[in-house]
Formats: sequence, structure tokens, C-alpha cells
Amino acid sequence: MSRSLKNKNHTSHLPDNLSYTIWLTGLPGSGKTTIGSSLVKEFQSRDIRSELLDGDEIRKIISSELGFSKNDRDTHLRRVTYLCQLLNRNGIVAIVALISPYKESRQYARSKIKNFVEVWVKCPLNVCIERDPKGLYKRATDGKINSLTGVQDPYENPLNPEIILNTDCETLNISTNKVLSYFENIEK
Repeated sequence: MSRSLKNKNHTSHLPDNLSYTIWLTGLPGSGKTTIGSSLVKEFQSRDIRSELLDGDEIRKIISSELGFSKNDRDTHLRRVTYLCQLLNRNGIVAIVALISPYKESRQYARSKIKNFVEVWVKCPLNVCIERDPKGLYKRATDGKINSLTGVQDPYENPLNPEIILNTDCETLNISTNKVLSYFENIEK
């Protein structure tokens, strides 16, 4: 049985037990948090419980002792993965906005989360640098950050994400709807 997903444009269906994790991965400034926030609003407007787990915000609370070494990033990702398991176990859609630059780390999350949906928030580095919403790229070029993903540290592109969002040429609405469409088609 499924729950009706209605908005002003159409009606579709989502599984009753929608305990998924939507894992938004991409370079800093690619739009992960913006898309995650939009998804939360869309799910909540449809009475689907969801929670945004923003990597930067979670780092401040439960990973504040960690830096940005590969080991520290992996530890942070494992903590976020655990939070997703808890939310999913309670029927809440977890929407993760986390750079998660390493394929191996994302594979760990996939192996631990039953309904894992990897969403590559794909955006060219030059566009992310131009956007630079948190001033990270400027600080990296000024030598104030020495481990910024995409500049000093690698970002390993996902090999087979369920969804690719091209945020350099898609509007927020288009990107959000691509994710929603994926879920609308799960049990058709």
C-alpha cells in the first residue's frame, strides 16, 4: 500500500514505509544544503516525515573534535550514517548534505543503510569557486585552509549514483523535482 503524494500539479504515490536516506554528495558550493532544504519542505508539505542532516551543522555538534584528515572525515561520515540508521528505523526520510569525497566512505554508508539513494550534486569546480557561499575557496587560495575538497584534497566522483543533479545548469526546482520523481517511480 502506498501513501498519496499530492501537489498542485499532479498526484503520485510513495511507499508507506518510506525509510530512505537521500545522500547528497558533491563539491563545496555545489548546492547540497540548498537542495536538501528544498526536499525537506517538499516532503513535509506531503506529510512525509523527513530531516536534513547538514554535514557542517552536524560537525559542530557531534564531531567538533574532528579535523579534515581522511580519517577524521571517515569518522564523521560513520556518525552521520548512524544517525541515518536511527531516523530510517523510525520511518523518517534522512536527507544528508555531506561532501563525502571518498568513494570508499560512501560505499560504507551504502552498506549500512538499507534504502540508500546516492545523489551526485554535480557542479564544475569553477562554478563552485564562483559561488563560494561560505568563502571556503577564497580562504583556500589565501592559504588559510589547506585541506579543501576539490582544491587541496580530492573529490572522487560517484561511479553509479541513482540520481545526478547538474546544478550549474538546473534550477533548484528542476533538481528537487528530479529527486521527487525518483521516489514517485519506486513502486510503480
